[in-house]
Amino acid sequence: MDATSAAVLAGFAGLLTGALAVVAVRYSERMQTSVPPTMPATPLPTGVADVLSVLRSIAIVVDSADEVINNSPSAAAYGLVKGKELVHAELRHLARQVRRDGVIREAQLELPRGPLGQARSIMHARVAPLGDSHVLLLVEDHTQARRVEEVRRDFVANVSHELKTPVGGLGLLAEAIQDAKDDPEAVERFASRMQVESHRLAQLVKEIVDLSRLQVADTLHEPRLVNVAAAVHEAIDYSRVGADAKQIEIAEACTPDLKVFGDEDLIVTAVRNLIGNAVAYSDPGSRVAVGGRLAGEMVEITVTDQGHGIPASEQTRIFERFYRVDGARSRATGGTGLGLAIVKHICANHGGDVDVWSEEGRGSTFTIRLPAAVDRTGSPSPQPDAHDAPHGHDTPSLPTRGDTPA
Repeated sequence: MDATSAAVLAGFAGLLTGALAVVAVRYSERMQTSVPPTMPATPLPTGVADVLSVLRSIAIVVDSADEVINNSPSAAAYGLVKGKELVHAELRHLARQVRRDGVIREAQLELPRGPLGQARSIMHARVAPLGDSHVLLLVEDHTQARRVEEVRRDFVANVSHELKTPVGGLGLLAEAIQDAKDDPEAVERFASRMQVESHRLAQLVKEIVDLSRLQVADTLHEPRLVNVAAAVHEAIDYSRVGADAKQIEIAEACTPDLKVFGDEDLIVTAVRNLIGNAVAYSDPGSRVAVGGRLAGEMVEITVTDQGHGIPASEQTRIFERFYRVDGARSRATGGTGLGLAIVKHICANHGGDVDVWSEEGRGSTFTIRLPAAVDRTGSPSPQPDAHDAPHGHDTPSLPTRGDTPA
């Protein structure tokens, strides 16, 4: 082979090698940018899905890529799962730790709830390996339990604080009487004050006991038919002395023949507490209106005053135990901060509720709603015409929620 032929062959070989190199580079680039074929997902162990469906806890199963492949409906409702994504980084971190070492882990987490993240839920998470490539997360909402525990703790602290005041006052007054034993006027003055403090202490203890009993679910063992008009009238009579002392008129307008099933004494207590509050927080010479009527299948009992009203920011808390809008005034009037909490529990135990409409400078209207007792046909007793209701002098029309108090 001459030199010319050798050169041609060498050039052709180089050209072929270069072409093969370009093809190899292009193939490599294409393989790097292409999506790899999807590997078949490892199925869950047999029966796991059936078990998850009956668990009370929120159940979530994730695979090796932290993708959710099975979850209970409540997981989405609580905002823990969105599509196939485990929303919270804390849960993903726990899942990865368990997948890495196979050790079951538990944690108490405070997780934001909803897109804004303002509300937070206390969640107890238990995370365990499930098969070779899956992780199971069992999550329980402990928010309510934590809130109940905080309420219980606050209740004990509040009871201790509230009891200290009258007990301490009685002790100081006893010492004062002992020191002033030779001064009859001072003894009489201190003894009178002791009667006030002892009455306050007795009232506080009674209301604490009443509230404790009402918090038992089966308080109403044998509900009886209660005449609402009679219960309202009895509550007004009980409150008449305090109202007369402040020259406050209590106007009554209750539709006759209203009936509910329950405990008459408790219903009287609820209405009496509302009237007592209305009288205590009303100015002398004003009016308190008490009424009852049938509204659909519910009996509504309203107590309206012409007091100073309740700030909107306080209205969601006034039914809490020991909560007072004006602590100084409550102490001056002998209030314990338990009256509205007792009303709330009485209504709940009768299958009803209580709410408030109030506006500063325009007074307040508290409304008790209880299920009406049905007649033999299975319907609530028919509501009589407004002209059939009894009227006293200047008896106001019954206020509805949102109306301006009389």
